[in-house]
Amino acid sequence: MCPTGTSLSPATKAADLRSAFEILDVDHDGKISHEDLKTFYTDAGDDVIGTMMTVADSNKNGYVEYEEFEKVVKENNREGDGGVMEDVFNDMDRDGDGKVGHEDLRSYLSSAGIQVNDDDITAMVRLGSGGGGGGDGIGVTFEGFLRILLLAAV
Repeated sequence: MCPTGTSLSPATKAADLRSAFEILDVDHDGKISHEDLKTFYTDAGDDVIGTMMTVADSNKNGYVEYEEFEKVVKENNREGDGGVMEDVFNDMDRDGDGKVGHEDLRSYLSSAGIQVNDDDITAMVRLGSGGGGGGDGIGVTFEGFLRILLLAAV
């Protein structure tokens, strides 16, 4: 649901993947490289990054273009499986409590090279935890994380 109360169309939901792609495209060159993933997933070894690239780089040119990324994400999100987006959420949830709080968001966005201020992070937590005064404001669940991505792309 959008803040206006209308449902998002499937076409809008597809646009949401663009935001995720742009976050992983650390150098903002329009494609995800091994180096982009290594920068983003700082704790992952070269073997893990290599596996990610092998799975996603269907044309074997050494990069993951948006269409390849979209295909992998959609395949991994079938039948309610959280797939790639759930993996991103779990990386953000450093204490494993099923919620991403203010410090989790700050740390993760900073490591991704995205600079945001406290007010922006507070707004994200509010939005992801139910909006306005409707959420607990303490943390964002996976569903709330998806809500943030949906609304950020609109």
